[in-house]
Amino acid sequence: MSKKYIEEAAKIQENMVSFLRDIVAIPSPSCEEEGVAERTKSEMESLGYEDVRIDSFGNVIGKLGDGKNVILYDAHMDTVGIGDPDAWSHDPYKGKVEDGIVYGRGTGDNKGGLASMVYGAALAKKMGHLEGVTLYVVGSAQEETSDGLAYKTIITEDGLRPDVVVLGECTGLKLYRGQRGRMELTVTTRGKSCHASAPERGENAIYKMVKIINGIEQLNPKLRDDDFLGKGTVAVTNMEVDTASLNAVPDKAVIYIDRRLTAGETKESAISEIKEIAGDDAVVELSEYKATSYTGKEVGMEKYYPTWNLDPNHHALRSAEAAYKEIFGEEPVVDKWTFSTNGVYTAGIEGIPTFGLGPSVEEVTHSVDDQVSIDDLIKAAAFYAGYPAFFKNAN
Repeated sequence: MSKKYIEEAAKIQENMVSFLRDIVAIPSPSCEEEGVAERTKSEMESLGYEDVRIDSFGNVIGKLGDGKNVILYDAHMDTVGIGDPDAWSHDPYKGKVEDGIVYGRGTGDNKGGLASMVYGAALAKKMGHLEGVTLYVVGSAQEETSDGLAYKTIITEDGLRPDVVVLGECTGLKLYRGQRGRMELTVTTRGKSCHASAPERGENAIYKMVKIINGIEQLNPKLRDDDFLGKGTVAVTNMEVDTASLNAVPDKAVIYIDRRLTAGETKESAISEIKEIAGDDAVVELSEYKATSYTGKEVGMEKYYPTWNLDPNHHALRSAEAAYKEIFGEEPVVDKWTFSTNGVYTAGIEGIPTFGLGPSVEEVTHSVDDQVSIDDLIKAAAFYAGYPAFFKNAN
């Protein structure tokens, strides 16, 4: 174990926490990340990043080093909303520090990860760990509404294809190497409207849908399981009905389905399962995401986010384990996320080796207790500072 990484990271904690509090104070729902993007760009420039830019999608991309081994650190800038402000014990936009913990929306998901990556990468340069390495730090946009979409621009338009992607999503400082995929579907049934006093004259779209809903409920326990990623799941999450009035038989019903995909399940197999239940009298469709980024760019993709799982023997992960042992003096716990990440695109679609380590834990994400400990920020920054040298030596 070498104490130098954590000791050096501890020296930058004041500035790192100050930066985190600044970006927490800037509300940044998806497609409204501009304020955080500009503040992050400014911080990168002040820390000596050699090139910093904001791309057409609204991602902030900072670059350090110029070696052949290309590493990318990712943390997203957008957050979910705050819900009822009165439910918070701390102001969600103050970034209050209390007993070594920073509170506020995004501290855990994912601005704490962003702050520790921005500072950890700069520390890697200061400590001389970027020889032979090009290190990018990305503050990505729209992760909360369409995970991974940011990398459609970064990889296909910006032309940035790293050798490895490290995600700063919260892991409780464990190493995570995968997640279940997900997709969103709709099922539509149509009927024939009539006066509800004589329902036999029409066809009730709800009654048709109830049979489908029951079939989906019965499908869930039959879905594939995986020893590492866990079980595939399916759930009906919403229903909309078109009816002329509360005294009329509805002629249209739509349900929304959340499908979580484990290893071995595909987009095609998941759609086929629902179609088999729905039959010929219903329409099953994969949902589409469409939005306008704060830059004005029209973006979109189908709402299919593939399963991914990095080989436990891949050198990107092995070098992360070696770095972890050197920095923290103990064996890392290797696990997976319950929620979804930008890895659905980098690993699931593009096949780029991807894993993650981040401050805070999944349990506080999207909650009124959103928080990150300063100790986690320091340790995460220490890992981000040390990892490039270990990856280069293993590659």
